[in-house]
Amino acid sequence: MINSRWLIVKKWIRENPKEAIFLGLILLVGAFLRLYKIDEYMTFLGDEGRDVIVVRRLLVDFDPILIGPRTSIGDMYLGPLYYYMMAPALALSFLSPVGPAVMVALLGVATIFFVWYVAREWFPAVAGQVSIAGLIAAALYAVSPTVIVHARNSWNPNIMPFFALLVIYGLFRIWKHGQFKWLVVIGVSFAFILQSHYLGLLLAPTIGLFWLLAILKVWGNKNIRLNAIRYTLIASVIFAFLMSPLVIFDARHGWRNFTAMKKFFTQRQTTVSARPWTAIPKLPQVTSLATTRLLTGKNEEAGRWTNLVLVIGVIGIIVTLLRHALVKRKLSNSLKAYLMLLVWLGFSFIGLGVYKQHIYDHYYGFFFTAPFLLIGGLSQNMIQSAKNTGKILVFVAFVFLVIINLAENPLKYPPNRQLQRTKEVSAKIEEEAKGDKFNLAVLAERNYEDAYQYFLEKTGAPVVDIDAQRVDETITEQLFVVCELAKDTCDPTRDPKAQIANFGWSKIEEEWEIAGVVLYKLIHTK
Repeated sequence: MINSRWLIVKKWIRENPKEAIFLGLILLVGAFLRLYKIDEYMTFLGDEGRDVIVVRRLLVDFDPILIGPRTSIGDMYLGPLYYYMMAPALALSFLSPVGPAVMVALLGVATIFFVWYVAREWFPAVAGQVSIAGLIAAALYAVSPTVIVHARNSWNPNIMPFFALLVIYGLFRIWKHGQFKWLVVIGVSFAFILQSHYLGLLLAPTIGLFWLLAILKVWGNKNIRLNAIRYTLIASVIFAFLMSPLVIFDARHGWRNFTAMKKFFTQRQTTVSARPWTAIPKLPQVTSLATTRLLTGKNEEAGRWTNLVLVIGVIGIIVTLLRHALVKRKLSNSLKAYLMLLVWLGFSFIGLGVYKQHIYDHYYGFFFTAPFLLIGGLSQNMIQSAKNTGKILVFVAFVFLVIINLAENPLKYPPNRQLQRTKEVSAKIEEEAKGDKFNLAVLAERNYEDAYQYFLEKTGAPVVDIDAQRVDETITEQLFVVCELAKDTCDPTRDPKAQIANFGWSKIEEEWEIAGVVLYKLIHTK
């Protein structure tokens, strides 16, 4: 099987040498932008520390995981699939947090290839020519600053782009070709998506619609209909199995997740609107923001103009689709792809339009790849319809977008070195603790103890979490406080943070400045 596939790849390379070279260059650039000094650029704060603590306990103590991380909004918990996905990478890297970050980066490179592959199939070039759609979509995806930032950190939402595209491609295969075995892939992928971020629920309408269209298309053929139903049941069982740890946890804890989710969607004053039409006035703003963040390197002026061009292109696609519907003509491969893209983006933007809170970049994860596929397809159409003029316009627009994306490339900024700082401070704490038990607190704007605690636990340092219900057992004779704030604002003995307040009356015995932070050793006041 492997040899036959390799022979197919070699044959394709011989027949398409130019495209193979261009694709290779794109993948190399994409890999460099994601992997260069990843250990220095990767985010490693409390959330990342919490994740590797959980996965390390799975690997070292064989402690099974039934629940994933807590969401920042809604007091809900995700499922544990991402933790199990992290486990091999953490094990292969000898428990270094860099391992899972590299895993995400490599998945990001695979997504670049996948974007090219899907665009090439959806918007085929004239025989003998390179796939403009595939190369433009993949190249822009490779250099997008927002995509790069979210492809070099170990974080559960960062795997969504790959699995979301896998869902959409699988839907296309069952809708166009009747290949219902892809439902199994969709079931697995959708479970990964939902356990990455609950905004992945916005993919459900697209999945349901195209599954229904595929079923209706083959309903008259009994054998194919039964095959479709069989694969639907198999996919449903696999999806339920992958989601079961979350359900088991919920059942054992009074359905707290279900209650939080119900509250999130029913108390809509500050979260979401139940009326989809309220999103319509917000669509220009939502689409322009997404275009700016994904396609134009956060350049707002370029984002507005690019969004306008895409809107004009989408209107043209809709007119063509309506014309085909009126005369009952069969849709071409490209028009089917456009229809799927528009439905995917349509449900996505309506969902974001009814959301009442701030939209962060990672919220786009379930449709990260869609705008790139759309712009690739429109570029292919422009070249095929306008020929020389189209080539010039597409080339100028492509070069412009590449330049403004590279202008905001994350590598132009110095690395944060969060991982190195955390290791250095943790080593100092362990040294100064002198083998005695100690408590730990972190004063910071957006960090907490788990990043430092991971390295302390890894080396066997006797760090003890203070439990307000077991004060006598968990309060030690020394408390180390890491202050990541400006030194003149650090007040470790009087800060109201729970770890400090529960430690009781204290005084500073020693302090050190390490890697840009201040480390204090507190002892009890006699």
